[in-house]
Amino acid sequence: MMVNINDKSLEVSDTTTLTQLLDELGLNASKGIAVAINDAVVSRSLWPMHRLTHGDQVLVIQATQGG
Repeated sequence: MMVNINDKSLEVSDTTTLTQLLDELGLNASKGIAVAINDAVVSRSLWPMHRLTHGDQVLVIQATQGG
């Protein structure tokens, strides 16, 4: 199935969870990550249980340092 991550299409399996997706992207272990799916923020505690569905719009935001 297809999902959009930060405006880029990606094909994932029908059973992919948010944690698995972030692992695939190399982001799950990172701190300072926030994720919204279809304009709703998903709590980090729900990532392992949240299954993606076809057409989901996933927005991954990573905090950065700077001034």
